[in-house]
Amino acid sequence: MVGIATAAAPLAFWWLPAATVYAVGLAFIAAVYLGFAVADGRRHVIAVEVGVLSAFVLVAAAAVTATPWVVVAGLAGHGLKDLWQHRTRFVDNTRWWPPFCATVDWVAALLVAVAIIADGGLR
Repeated sequence: MVGIATAAAPLAFWWLPAATVYAVGLAFIAAVYLGFAVADGRRHVIAVEVGVLSAFVLVAAAAVTATPWVVVAGLAGHGLKDLWQHRTRFVDNTRWWPPFCATVDWVAALLVAVAIIADGGLR
């Protein structure tokens, strides 16, 4: 349900281009792990998560003006980051979050891809 809501988010912000809404969402979901890293408290974990967040912010910025497939790649890539987090448990106290977030990311990526194919792009 959350993945569906994520894919449908531009409907709630009809005055903004869909790519902009997805870009802001992508940056937001990447920032969640920074919060977990701060709660974890280890400096190297915080540093890595700042780097990961920075990369996703750059992808999100590119998604605003580039091909809408950048949104799909960003969401799918974040799902892969979630999978890595689940396998390594790099950030403490996130046992349930990565599988949940990966599912949300991949459902949203799939639905956005379907919308791009059906509509010829994001408006």
